[in-house]
Amino acid sequence: MIHSSGSQPSPVLGDEHLLRLDAALADTDRLLAAAYPGDAGTRQPVHTVYLPADRCRPGLPSDWGTAGLAAANDDGGLPALAALIGLGADLAAAVVPLVEAKLHTEPVEDLRLDFEDGYGLRPEAEEDADAVSAAAAVAGAMRAGTAPPFVGIRFKSFEAATRARGVRTLDLFLAGLLDAGPLPNGLVLTLPKVSTVDQVEAMAYTCERLEEAHGLPPGRLRFEVQVETPQLILAANGTVPVAPLIHRAKGRVSGLHYGTYDYSDALQIAPAQQSMEHPAADYAKAVLQVAAAGTGVRLSDGSTNILPLGSPAEVRSAWQLHARLVLRSLERGFYQGWDLHPAQLPTRYLATYSFYRKGFDDAAARLCNYVQQRPGSVLDEPATARALARFVHRGLLCGALTGDEVARDTGLNGAELAALAHPHATPASTEKVR
Repeated sequence: MIHSSGSQPSPVLGDEHLLRLDAALADTDRLLAAAYPGDAGTRQPVHTVYLPADRCRPGLPSDWGTAGLAAANDDGGLPALAALIGLGADLAAAVVPLVEAKLHTEPVEDLRLDFEDGYGLRPEAEEDADAVSAAAAVAGAMRAGTAPPFVGIRFKSFEAATRARGVRTLDLFLAGLLDAGPLPNGLVLTLPKVSTVDQVEAMAYTCERLEEAHGLPPGRLRFEVQVETPQLILAANGTVPVAPLIHRAKGRVSGLHYGTYDYSDALQIAPAQQSMEHPAADYAKAVLQVAAAGTGVRLSDGSTNILPLGSPAEVRSAWQLHARLVLRSLERGFYQGWDLHPAQLPTRYLATYSFYRKGFDDAAARLCNYVQQRPGSVLDEPATARALARFVHRGLLCGALTGDEVARDTGLNGAELAALAHPHATPASTEKVR
């Protein structure tokens, strides 16, 4: 439209055009709302401890914390271990008391009773009995208040050779739990060695049938997918199956866990080079990260099998490696990993807590400036403010930061911080800060 000099321009696209756009983009709007809800803002464990299912016993998490502290104390204590992994004196002074308290009060955040590689092939009757015993152990720990916040089982894969056994173990375990009372809020089920989307859909179907049989609400059962085969990263037809599997599982996939050694073996990487930091591992995890972005599905890095055992030199070298790998994962946006031995707990928490505390002062100052609309040396946009808030919120939920210091330095209480970090999450879905 031509207008005279000095007059106000008028828009030429009216309501009819917007209605046409709304109709044309309706499917896109529905897809974004349903398939990409974003992270819920609830607590994610910093690790998963895998333990053969028949070794579960009352008080196991506490025993692991005691053993972890004892391992550190045998080599000079947590302050010496903090120095060994490169924490400066000020950072160590802040982190060590928090880690010591953590190992006393909640040393294991997520416990997976393993019926797969860590358990092996056993007689049918023996695995049946162990599945029932595992359910009783979890139920007993829930009643006693000694269960970790997250707990569950890894059953055998849905490959042909182990499918029937995996389904039966899952069936018996859930039945045993439900016989003892309601399912734990932090129940986690792990489907290993996934190669195709069909296996994930089969697991989703299995969850539906179990919910119907036990009168559970639809969608109550969710599961992690272990990415241990290259077929999930690149299929025979050139597609990337790990992306559609998230959406084809009807919201039941809660996490993608990278399996270091099975994946490395499938690529024929020599044993000495099999590692969480191998370029092939980084490539696979980058694909997982892109596939899961915005879906609310969480990521976990794998494990290192170099344990803090043996001579003093071997123990220290393993601690340094573990701490470095934990920090490396955090820096790359993987906020969870696997631990295989109690002596890995001290370095897990020292590295994790130092990550959040080292970055807290800068993040808090920038958040405070953003919220109060004060100019600073960094011009933070809303997306950056969300990232800063998520960083602080994660540190708060895992215990690296305290509510008092967060409120003091950011000007935000726990609810305000969660709302800024996860603006699309419902208030009920964001976990109350401990």
